[in-house]
Amino acid sequence: MQYTHLYRSPLGMITLAADSEGLTGLWFEGQKYFAATLDAQHEETMLPIFEQTRRWLDNYFGGNDPGPTPPLHLQGSPFRLAVWEILRQIPFGKTITYGEIAREIARRQGSKTVPAQAVGGAVGHNPVSIIVPCHRVVGSNGSLTGYAGGIERKVRLLALEKADMTGLFAPQKGTAL
Repeated sequence: MQYTHLYRSPLGMITLAADSEGLTGLWFEGQKYFAATLDAQHEETMLPIFEQTRRWLDNYFGGNDPGPTPPLHLQGSPFRLAVWEILRQIPFGKTITYGEIAREIARRQGSKTVPAQAVGGAVGHNPVSIIVPCHRVVGSNGSLTGYAGGIERKVRLLALEKADMTGLFAPQKGTAL
């Protein structure tokens, strides 16, 4: 059984989802793939995991490194889980490229290459935005492309973290807006 709770953030309403093992979802209202991993049968209620997540988010939106994450229960293919694990290792206020993640996945798998596009698909389907920091992933040319919550939110999240945005830019056209 999954449970949900709403959180009002400075960037819009967020839906939190959890099961008995941990947080399973965190989506901005209206984002791409909104509630994609949420069971059709779920109940809105307050749980300790949601209280812990609220404190984490309050700290985060206060501009602070919120520290250890609430317990997560991520579900996906082994490839997606590997990408999401790398995302979880990106430090607060830092960025990494899709290509760097692809090279790390290839290294871990003992492969020559992993397509950056495959990494982009896994990053885009991350069900726990912010806490699994997919907003910290940028294009190799500095493009702030590919955030399911929207480019404007991605910019605001990176600015909140005081990330070095020198050389980063929001694309003006393309399919990953």
